[in-house]
Amino acid sequence: MADERISLSEAARRSGVSQSTLKRWAEEKIIPVRKGAWTPAAAAQARVVARMRDRGYSLEDLKEAGREGRLAFAFAEDLFVEAEGELTVEAIARDTGMEIELIERILTMMGTPGVGQANLTPADAMALRICGEVLEAGFPLVAFLQLVRVYVQSLRRIAEAEVRLFHLYVHEPLIRDGVPELQMAEAMGNLAAEIMPLAVPLTEYLHNRYLRYYIEQDVVGHMETTGEQTTAEIELGQIPVTLCFIDLTGFTAFTEEEGDIEALDVVENFVETVEATLPRDATIVKTIGDEVMVVSPDPASLTEWAVAFLGRFDRRPQPRVGIHSGDAVYRDGDYFGNSVNLAHRIVNRALAGEVLVTGRVAASLETRPKLRLEPIGEVSLKGFPVPTALFAVRPAED
Repeated sequence: MADERISLSEAARRSGVSQSTLKRWAEEKIIPVRKGAWTPAAAAQARVVARMRDRGYSLEDLKEAGREGRLAFAFAEDLFVEAEGELTVEAIARDTGMEIELIERILTMMGTPGVGQANLTPADAMALRICGEVLEAGFPLVAFLQLVRVYVQSLRRIAEAEVRLFHLYVHEPLIRDGVPELQMAEAMGNLAAEIMPLAVPLTEYLHNRYLRYYIEQDVVGHMETTGEQTTAEIELGQIPVTLCFIDLTGFTAFTEEEGDIEALDVVENFVETVEATLPRDATIVKTIGDEVMVVSPDPASLTEWAVAFLGRFDRRPQPRVGIHSGDAVYRDGDYFGNSVNLAHRIVNRALAGEVLVTGRVAASLETRPKLRLEPIGEVSLKGFPVPTALFAVRPAED
């Protein structure tokens, strides 16, 4: 790829910039062209220059950015070239049998670049055709739309992480080393061409791995359902679950005293320790700053883990834990509702190094001799009109 040469007309086609403008940009060294020989890297950089010009950046600003190598990542865009938009929403509706309003709603959720434009690409059409087949097979629309939203949110985060990490650990070091801009663009393009195709098989492997795991968890959950609450008694969209919040006490003050880098190291160690030690049936739902939300079908094993987990931290900022069992609304890959709010309020009442649980969780610990319960009374929690009985859980030998 580094030795590939293309004609001026091909460079114009790839960049969407006229040949005369390309010549002028080359003469003014806005686009570095070696002895008049155009390359895919130069065409990619011209494409980005044109885009940045539309955003109001001056040619002098872009010339400086090019010299510093800040435009070099554009070369990787050539890995994702797709056909031009040529299909209408109406045509896709006829092809898939879906209503136009539903197609537009799905496109909006996906964040497809074609939204609001007259024509869509064949890739857009293929994705919508798959959506139509899933719905035609009988999958409920309300569940399907949630699933699409989860796909979009998860894959958007993956794509952002790929680009951000590539920038931080590949692009930035090349800039600091003063690598010439086209050489940098070619090097980055070659590396991206080698590693980006690996994302699809790796993603497929992880998806299949976790899909098998959660299918098994679902079967186990049905088998272990007690007579306390039958499936028919639970509202559609709700799930009985144990909810656990863990955060670091005094983390804001610690950040102010020690600085962002030190605080980030502490958070990374904290989250990695949660990931490495969780019971097999527990799952991290999300992390928000220094807070982690975990769910599990088993309140006793999750509480036992939490007590042991806190024992790993003997320096500030120390974690604290709040746990509650109840019914939660499952939507878009997350959990919502009164039970979630209650668990979150509980962790805010816990002291550093303390596990606080509600009565439902406490009742499940009768068969856990390694733990002891310490009632702390009925506590008023913000947003809950009736005080909640809470228990501190500690190792039995304390």
